[in-house]
Amino acid sequence: MEVKRLFDLLPWCEANFPGKPDVFAGKDNGTWTKFSIQDYREAADNISFGLLKLGVEPGDKIATIANNRPEWNFIDMGIMQAGAVHVPIYPTISDSDYEYILNHAEVKVIFVGSEDLYKRLDRIKSRSCCIQSIFSMKTIPGTPGLEDLITLGKENQDSLRLQGIMDSVKPHDMATMIYTSGTTGNPKGVMLAHEGIILNFLAAAPIPQMQPNARAISFLPLSHIYERMINYLFQYLGFSIHYVESLATIGDNIREVKPHIMGSVPRFIEKTYDKIVTAGQKLPPVKRFIFNWGHHLALHYNREKPGSLFYQLQLKLADKLVFSKWREALGGELSLIVSGGAALQMRLSSVFWAMGIDLLEGYGLTETSPVICVNLPWPGGGRFGTVGPKFGDVQVKIAEDGEVLCKGPTVMLGYYKNPELTKEVIDTDGWFHTGDLGKFEDGFLRIVGRKKEIFKTSFGKYVSPQAVEGKMIESQFIDQIIVLGENQKYAAALVVPNFEYLKSWCLLNHVVYTSASQIILEPIVRKKFKTEIDTLNKTLGATEQVKNFELLDKEWTQAGGELTASLKLKRRVIEERYADTIAKLFQ
Repeated sequence: MEVKRLFDLLPWCEANFPGKPDVFAGKDNGTWTKFSIQDYREAADNISFGLLKLGVEPGDKIATIANNRPEWNFIDMGIMQAGAVHVPIYPTISDSDYEYILNHAEVKVIFVGSEDLYKRLDRIKSRSCCIQSIFSMKTIPGTPGLEDLITLGKENQDSLRLQGIMDSVKPHDMATMIYTSGTTGNPKGVMLAHEGIILNFLAAAPIPQMQPNARAISFLPLSHIYERMINYLFQYLGFSIHYVESLATIGDNIREVKPHIMGSVPRFIEKTYDKIVTAGQKLPPVKRFIFNWGHHLALHYNREKPGSLFYQLQLKLADKLVFSKWREALGGELSLIVSGGAALQMRLSSVFWAMGIDLLEGYGLTETSPVICVNLPWPGGGRFGTVGPKFGDVQVKIAEDGEVLCKGPTVMLGYYKNPELTKEVIDTDGWFHTGDLGKFEDGFLRIVGRKKEIFKTSFGKYVSPQAVEGKMIESQFIDQIIVLGENQKYAAALVVPNFEYLKSWCLLNHVVYTSASQIILEPIVRKKFKTEIDTLNKTLGATEQVKNFELLDKEWTQAGGELTASLKLKRRVIEERYADTIAKLFQ
């Protein structure tokens, strides 16, 4: 059979992986619970029957607000089989954003993943135009739960009606609506069709060259189209998907599951790398020397140029002495990571490939279902520093002003209730304007900046802050950075140090470290950061160089409001929050 609608994955999995006992696994209260393909199918069908009994009609909007868990998939399929539209919402947004999205989408039913979320949404319900029911995925005494809906479905099965609805759903129909966590203004409802997402994961299917019993781990939000598409890919290939207990337990969960594959974002990869390096600097002198030797070899790895025979022999020795221990920290069996959402540092690509883990950088947007380009694991399929060749059947070209444009069935149906904004980004020839600047190098796309974020100095010179930021975080001392300079004489930056690495450096250099707020004021530390920035400035053009900087004692987070759900900087928020500090940078 073919997968033409997303809910066709259920019969596909039944036919190709019959009796599979662990399609999904979730961890609650310290225990992993596995769900079979039969559990999946029965739960999804009964959720569909329950929704129909509640009066849900094709085209109605139904929201989920929860962290990743197996039940998310049961609800996802149950919604789409009933012909409704799934509106996944991040569990970390503000009440005002919840209120806007729920009213704008006219959501009728909500599924939440925790008691706290249930209480928040119950308060918002009175300010909503359309909410009829809220169900909790976890059992909460005295409140409607997912099990109640499943029971309602079991008692009101109408297979003929459900099959008729499923048969009426076409590949080009809207399957989901995802509200983008924009850095400014209200979120936009991106309408995505079944076929766009399906074409994405079918094109990605040859990439993981693994057996159907492979284990995947998932921690990025399923409410983001990137992780969701990968989630469908894993189901299509028969992989067992394990959802982490929480962000705080990722490391432990990875070591327990011993995954073969995972999706990630650069920030997680950077944090993992930093922990490896920090641990290496704490080793006794002889072991630290061996660690640094292996680390140096890894930093010079290039997948296109394998290096001399002597280098290859050194790599094999380093694999036994150093890299094997790094892999153990990631479960010992991980062989493929796909990274998206932001630019990936070349040093990270070099280190992970050297240690035997293919780290593939890709590129896309919510509006493109999502992948536009991705590096491939086979020889000649990728290049460090690029986001790879164009992906699948999507068409990609560079406009005269350098903007990346794409076209094809993976492009969104449009922005919900906003035809004017849709026209702004999809031109009359069907080309979607990404807002990113890029260039092709031998068929590999390199992203060089964000069109709207480029600023002009008072001398009339243009600076792409993302490109400068990408260069600056090559320093192991710098965790986060924002480059500024609109209408100023030079570029300057706010810098969040990598405090774990800084602690190790202080220990080795006999610098007293008591707190983040204390250490950033130490003259020797500020001098070290100036040296790091000056060194990296030499690789930049004169107008791009960071001439002044200020160190901050607290990292930017989603919870703090400085990062979007996809971990991009909310530039306007940061600029407003640190307005006084920024003003001093240009005095």
